[in-house]
Amino acid sequence: MYFKPPHRTKWEMFQSFLYDGPSGRVFGRTGSSWAKIGLFYASFYAVLASMFAIMLWVFFQTLDPRIPRWQLTGSLIGTNPGMGFRPLPPTSNVDSTLIWYRGSDPENYKLWRNSLVEFLEVYRKPGLTPGRGQNIYNCDYDRPPGKGQVCDVDVKNWAPCTQENNFNYHKSGPCIFLKLNKIYGWVPEYYNDTRNLPAAMPKDLKAHIDMMGRNNSRRLNTIWVSCGGENPADLENIGPVKYLPPHRGFPGYFYPYENTEGYLSPLIAVHFERPRTGVLIQIECKAWAKNIGFDRKERVGSVHFELMID
Repeated sequence: MYFKPPHRTKWEMFQSFLYDGPSGRVFGRTGSSWAKIGLFYASFYAVLASMFAIMLWVFFQTLDPRIPRWQLTGSLIGTNPGMGFRPLPPTSNVDSTLIWYRGSDPENYKLWRNSLVEFLEVYRKPGLTPGRGQNIYNCDYDRPPGKGQVCDVDVKNWAPCTQENNFNYHKSGPCIFLKLNKIYGWVPEYYNDTRNLPAAMPKDLKAHIDMMGRNNSRRLNTIWVSCGGENPADLENIGPVKYLPPHRGFPGYFYPYENTEGYLSPLIAVHFERPRTGVLIQIECKAWAKNIGFDRKERVGSVHFELMID
């Protein structure tokens, strides 16, 4: 004999799905059924999490916290270091490379001075950099650093480009600091043969290299730096340029960079002694080594900025 099930509305069927009193089912399952499926999924995901953790642990055993796995041509950075400058324009103008101030107004140039003070603090106070202190070494071309040692960069004696002298901004002859980007394991190929210097190298830099070679041939192992106006008008307006320290480049004993604890990149201060005021001067600085390429559009091997002093 066929019994027709009682008619139930959709709402009643939904209520029965949430909880069915006669059978004790919740969401269509009894308590024991929920316990079994809960135990299964808990075990399943525990095994997955354990496998992931083990594989992650194995992966990290192949890495060295100080040595990148992919280096030089095998890395995204490549083998051509870029160059940066300080002080940078305010963060609100992230695309700007203009250094613009009034030399007669302390409140106006204080922004640039303070930016340099902040940037150079780790150089002036070695204890701020972890591991820098006991392993710091007063390097020279005749005294390269030993294993585990890092070279000092004594920016406190680069007058007039010092904090106490406001980096000469108050005299409308500002100092700009340059640095190369760090590339692990990169070794510069120096222009240390005065007979084979590139034709595009400025004449004053060639004369400087020749003088350095006569005084101490070891000092030729330097990544040379030159700064000048980009256009003929800029060349007229830029005025005399002085480099500090006077070897005019990044000494070779800082390379290769191997992520030694406490390492700080070498710096060079460029002192624009008497730039013409009231005009915009476009400046390009280049780093010179045989394995540093130049591309003005991509800003490879050089850095561009503008200087305007009211």
